Amino acid sequence: MDKDINEVEFTIFDTETTGLEAQCGDRIVEIAGIRFKGKEQIASFQTLVNPNRPISEAAFAVNKISQDMLKCAPRIEEVMPAFLEFIRNSCLCSYNAGFDLEFLNNELKLTGAGALEGIIVVDVLKMARRLLPALERYALWFVADKLGIKIRQEHRAFSDVELTLGVFNKLKEILLVKGISDFENFSNLFAINHGFLENVNAQKTAQIQEAIDLGISFKIKYLSSSGAEVSEREVIPKEIKQENNRSYLVGYCCLRKEERTFRIDGILHLELI
Repeated sequence: MDKDINEVEFTIFDTETTGLEAQCGDRIVEIAGIRFKGKEQIASFQTLVNPNRPISEAAFAVNKISQDMLKCAPRIEEVMPAFLEFIRNSCLCSYNAGFDLEFLNNELKLTGAGALEGIIVVDVLKMARRLLPALERYALWFVADKLGIKIRQEHRAFSDVELTLGVFNKLKEILLVKGISDFENFSNLFAINHGFLENVNAQKTAQIQEAIDLGISFKIKYLSSSGAEVSEREVIPKEIKQENNRSYLVGYCCLRKEERTFRIDGILHLELI
């Protein structure tokens, strides 16, 4: 049986940087994280990092981290081994995780190590967009406010981690109400690791193609992309199509009594009949 999400250790982390472009030389100046399981906080991590380069005026205007604050800070070569040990064997989470992960992997590359591997990375922004599809914007502070978290975003790594943790817990409550409590479905919906997701969707696609070849229907448990509603349906599959780098199932939906299109990454469970 797959693990319940409350049985999994997560680490929410955040970075502050000298600018927005890791590939153009921008570096991490602060990194922080909170490791937790269920409602229990296990450990925390926080440090400034000397980037060995100036901070842009635009970055300073946001995070207020100055050159003087970084003079005595450790360099990334000292920080990274401790941070990797801190996140080991946990599910890594961040708000707009692609940004933080790019900087993290860039710093690993600069220290002579390879990119982060063997760890699932979940984007809390992806959770918000999928579970709160009607919001007019998805800035962290805005989502937090809409979820009833009345804390000002400070744009410092640890305070942003605390804010993200609050948002994560509220979104997890929404998931549980929808009956989604297993880590497998959670990670399939919200992870950003391309290799991991390609493997998961390939397995679902293979099952769908088998049903098409056999001319049989199947039952699915489905999270809609429009209203974030979970429903169970019987579907007679017609075809699999690719559009905008996403896979879709086209088939006759016995619940709606019409042909419908389903995102394959929204299929939580599939059972051949």
